[in-house]
Amino acid sequence: MTGLLQVFNVFILIYFAVLNGFYLFLSILAFKSLRTYVLRLRSLNIDDLVSSSGGLPVSLIVPAYNEAETIVESVRSLLTLRYSDYEIIVVNDGSTDATLVRLIAEFGLRRIARVATSDVSTEPIRHVYQSSRHPGLFVVDKDNGGKADALNAGLNYSRGAIFCAMDADTLLEADALARVARPFLEDTSTVAVGGIVRIINGCDVDGGSIGDIGLPRKLLPRFQVLEYLRAFLASRVGWDRLGATLIISGAFGAFRRSTVGAVGGFDTRSVGEDMELVVRLHRYCRDNAIPYKISFIPDPVAWTEAPEKLSQLAAQRDRWQRGLAQVIARHRSMIGRRRYGIPGMVALPYFVAFELLGPVVELLGWVAFLIALSLGLVSLAHAVAFLALAVFLGSALSVASVALEEMSFRRYRRSRDLVTLLGLALVESFGYRQISTYWRLRGLVSALRRDGTWGEMQRGGFKGVAQGAEARQS
Repeated sequence: MTGLLQVFNVFILIYFAVLNGFYLFLSILAFKSLRTYVLRLRSLNIDDLVSSSGGLPVSLIVPAYNEAETIVESVRSLLTLRYSDYEIIVVNDGSTDATLVRLIAEFGLRRIARVATSDVSTEPIRHVYQSSRHPGLFVVDKDNGGKADALNAGLNYSRGAIFCAMDADTLLEADALARVARPFLEDTSTVAVGGIVRIINGCDVDGGSIGDIGLPRKLLPRFQVLEYLRAFLASRVGWDRLGATLIISGAFGAFRRSTVGAVGGFDTRSVGEDMELVVRLHRYCRDNAIPYKISFIPDPVAWTEAPEKLSQLAAQRDRWQRGLAQVIARHRSMIGRRRYGIPGMVALPYFVAFELLGPVVELLGWVAFLIALSLGLVSLAHAVAFLALAVFLGSALSVASVALEEMSFRRYRRSRDLVTLLGLALVESFGYRQISTYWRLRGLVSALRRDGTWGEMQRGGFKGVAQGAEARQS
């Protein structure tokens, strides 16, 4: 038994070494890509970008379920975007609160007969409305079917060659549409583009626009700021460099409408409908020998509200893990097959080994290490190597993600915010990551049992999440 325990501890060391080594590899790729990308952005005139992108119609699809407290403010913000040819389609997904009533009253909605452009199956449509004050604003009222079903309803009634899927509680920067549309103009084979998502908690919001940018007051969303920097600026930029983007955030992503219609829209059976669609697009294009490109670019920015309560964050991470498990199970035949290129040969195996099974291996690794340590079976060299790989290298990679932010976009300009992020990078491995591992493990168990719910988060609204900024200024 002791021999088996020692062998398993060696396996855990190798596992952590491969995990962090690959993440370091992605970070290096991200560093090179961001350096080149930022230099290119410096020569880009946003006014020229807005005018040149105007010939590409874009439909913004905003699913809304019981968003009465924030929906009017969200739509007002979307109406201020700097883009010449776009429409907003809010999909009221059977809300039981005053979401539809407030939209009708605020924007002068009237019923219209609008012909669908796609025939993706959805729950019954009740009515379609158009604003008498803003002709480019439409509301599709339908029976409740969930977020994916609402997105499909918006897809059916959209007119743009490109559509952007986003959350009702997400705020887009004024030039986000122009920036996310650029790859579609530059390369006609582009079928999907993801932008970066940042945490709005603690920022100053005025009239639907981001003013002063700062860190949240509460510790929990501060950790999430660090996680988002690591996920987007290191991981997703690195995967994009490899041509293996598998995830485009449901909070903000752009897609070619014809291609998404061809694959049947969003999967209503999955709680990870954003990742599932991207993987299915890879599969569809490669199965049919269609030249395609799926990209992540870091300059179109969407700001979203992060959970501030442990229960809400736990439900979110549980759902993410269940969604990942569903996607892997549904597309398992792609894993390790050369016909699917880097996505099938590298990205999907990585997600299985380190994202899906990671919580199990990490938990067993810590248990095995502590048992072996208590029995005196661990040498000093082994203990140092374990802590270096399981704790300190992970912290170093988080520091690297902060450095990538500072090198590229520098949204957090206060010195104390930068110091805080660096401090969080050093301490997150002592408690926060272990809790996150537990939530992911719980999500995996839920997926195996095929249970669990979507989970709801109490919204503070753009004004509510800005309280941290007000506190800093007082």
